[in-house]
Amino acid sequence: MDQDLLLKAAIALGPVVVLLFVFDRLDVFNLIPMRTILLLLGVGGVVAGLTFVANVRVLDGFPMGFSNFSKYVAPVLEESLKAIPVVALFGLNRIGFKLDAAISGFAIGAGFSMVENLWYLQQLGEANVSAWLVRGFGTAVMHGSATAMFAIISHEMTENQAEDAAARYRFNPFLFMPGLLAAILIHGVFNQFPNQPVLVMGATLLLAPAMIFLTLTRSERATQKWLKADEATHRQALADIRAGTFAETDAGLAIRQMANRVRAGAYADALAYVELKTELVLRAEELIHASQAGESAQPGEAERTKFADLAALEKKLGRSLLAAMATRLNFSRNDLWELERLRVRCGG
Repeated sequence: MDQDLLLKAAIALGPVVVLLFVFDRLDVFNLIPMRTILLLLGVGGVVAGLTFVANVRVLDGFPMGFSNFSKYVAPVLEESLKAIPVVALFGLNRIGFKLDAAISGFAIGAGFSMVENLWYLQQLGEANVSAWLVRGFGTAVMHGSATAMFAIISHEMTENQAEDAAARYRFNPFLFMPGLLAAILIHGVFNQFPNQPVLVMGATLLLAPAMIFLTLTRSERATQKWLKADEATHRQALADIRAGTFAETDAGLAIRQMANRVRAGAYADALAYVELKTELVLRAEELIHASQAGESAQPGEAERTKFADLAALEKKLGRSLLAAMATRLNFSRNDLWELERLRVRCGG
């Protein structure tokens, strides 16, 4: 590979990687480990390959020129496909805060753009450096930013989906539509000006990262405030459980009725389950704070034992009772994400 092509590759691939690194540095809580970011980059690359096949089939199957396809069809098709892994992350409860939602979305979009630009380098390697400036600082940044905004808006929508506890655990795909429309709009506007690439590149490079940076900065402060308040709430909840006062609350009484209908002794197991789950969520929050403070605290054998005990209790209680109990407990989606993150760190 000659030096000219290496320069073009650096221009085409470098800006979005640098931005991703900068955004990752804003994650003071270390919510997303580097191995996960690399995995998301790979997922974005796979989506780019699938999109290439889909684009070819659409172009072959419908009588439209490439210009119209680029302006009106490609934004819908590509943003919809890029959205799928983000929706999967939400569905699997692998996204907790707006901070990691934004970084995850940008990583998927960055991986998409890198594979797309590698393909263009192979096909159009003779294009001049200015074309790769547009692709590297414009198109690639647009792809990452559009998917990041989809993730940010989707997080906002799913976080505020309902006030009642029962709806907190429902997965509603329609809540992702506003974010998808925003991503399609960003992509579509970018593609409307093929004859003014420098202007579009400048606007994208100026506005998109600034918008994400502002979101991440505000999210970092909100995450810090939320974690402190939530940790205090869980400490009090754990104290109430151990003091026996939880059993007299509305939630405690409701869980007693549910458990007694299942079998004798189920209520004791239910209380043990609530206490153990609260302990683990609280421990997860403590470790996030330790990471922010630069401490190297890691989960150990005690946490692994507790997860084993929790799994045993879940098996004894059964899915139906656990689902009914979930509607009476105050574990948020973020709490469940923290719990799953701690489970993964324990090797579970």
